[in-house]
Amino acid sequence: MVHEITSEQGGVTTFVVQRCYLIARRDSRSMIFDLSIMTTHLHQHSTRDERRKAGQACRDKVSRINQGKFDPKTRKFDPVELMKAAHKGRMSELLPLKNARMAVSPFTFYRGAVAIMAADLAQLPRTGIDVQICGDAHVQNLGAYGGGADGHLIFDINDFDETIKGPWEWDVKRMATSLILAGREARNSERQCKDAVTHFSRTYRETVRELSQLSVIELARYQVTRHLKVLPVLSVLRKAEHATAQSTLQKLGVEKSGKYEIKELTDPTFGVPVQYRVPESKAKEVLAALPGYVKTLLPERHHFFRRYSPVDVGFRIVGTGSVGTRDYVVLMFAGAIEDPLFLQLKQELPSAYASYLPNSHPPKHHGERVVDGVRRMLVQFDIFMGWATIEGLPYLVRQLRDHKGGIEESDLEGNGLLQYAEVCGELLAKGHARSGDPCMLVGYLGMADRFDKALVNFAVDYADQDTRDFEQWLKAIRAGSVEVLKPVAKPAKEKKKKKSKAPAKAKGKAKGKKKAKRKA
Repeated sequence: MVHEITSEQGGVTTFVVQRCYLIARRDSRSMIFDLSIMTTHLHQHSTRDERRKAGQACRDKVSRINQGKFDPKTRKFDPVELMKAAHKGRMSELLPLKNARMAVSPFTFYRGAVAIMAADLAQLPRTGIDVQICGDAHVQNLGAYGGGADGHLIFDINDFDETIKGPWEWDVKRMATSLILAGREARNSERQCKDAVTHFSRTYRETVRELSQLSVIELARYQVTRHLKVLPVLSVLRKAEHATAQSTLQKLGVEKSGKYEIKELTDPTFGVPVQYRVPESKAKEVLAALPGYVKTLLPERHHFFRRYSPVDVGFRIVGTGSVGTRDYVVLMFAGAIEDPLFLQLKQELPSAYASYLPNSHPPKHHGERVVDGVRRMLVQFDIFMGWATIEGLPYLVRQLRDHKGGIEESDLEGNGLLQYAEVCGELLAKGHARSGDPCMLVGYLGMADRFDKALVNFAVDYADQDTRDFEQWLKAIRAGSVEVLKPVAKPAKEKKKKKSKAPAKAKGKAKGKKKAKRKA
């Protein structure tokens, strides 16, 4: 929208474009454009070739081979103490559950310990090429969800709690390490795990090169679809197709006296409640945040959201890394039982990378920070995604389980791991190209496989470090310095008594007797 303001002195007219993308001043003698507020690193190197050369020059800061180096001796922190400090702002009564879930395997520890890797990555040299990073890029943070304008399912990155403007290589290194850890957990050989990282890196590099050749408008519209035919993704999509609004209602809701309310659910391993109704006073606080949330939606979506009315509010505990944050769910209906909506309001803490990136300047509201990251990295997303504030705390708001589905360990066995690694490379490259400069990335990465080989070395070394950190975590649990919940004893299943069978010899004798009787 353009606003025209005319001054009475000198016949000067000022045009102000909404959101201040451009300010132009016109007088009777000349037209002057001030483009200073649009200046970015893209305009420092105007042509694609200049930007590629600028990216290539970044090798002087850190060579591609040096991207593979990780020296644990340079650490200046204790991982257990760092994790305790990172839990600040979470609900203390829920931390024993988070700690216990992190103690299952090196990969579950990795998923809950992004703060440790953020601290390690911050000590490494970087190229200076920034993009919008997911921040918690790992194989479990990709999934299928509803969001397409025509109602079709999308498979893409689906967790942005740690998103921020930062070094592209941080996302790439975190995803690569997760391929090693998840591959090992799925009982793949070390060779297969390394091959997966090579496939991931090569696909990332080739996809960035492809996207660097698109026009800006083509890049803005670009959606990765080839991966929809890959077996691990097909498995996820099939599961997501069954996760309809009605199936979600049956899983998360319960009908009582003709009315639906939030169902109480218990963690099967630790026996603690992970979903339950909240007191009326808390429900009022949550619902009071909805009018402010609606204002954060795109205008054309206000009408659709207002068709729904809330009937109940609950509290949920999900995942590993998110345990300890406040997470509410509002059950709503649009005038019919056949049209339910579960709205999730999830507390957002500062990104684990924020203290290491003082020049990133993310939005002060961390729910808005997440939405901003989603819009920068994804082409399509939840139509009801926005943000809200409850008791002074920032929340992300979105649909809960809108056909959501995720990868399983069995999907990552053998060739499935290699196929999925390529999908990870494509999707991460698309998000980085959209939010950064793909020409600079292409200039740095080049055509050779030097970065691919270096990334394999880093991923293996850091996966080994994560395993050592995991062992240190278990040691702290045994020493009592980290509190965890203990698994509940599962009731023994009653075995059905089998009918005793006569010994073979006895059977033979019995048959012989019958024959003798017949002859008689």
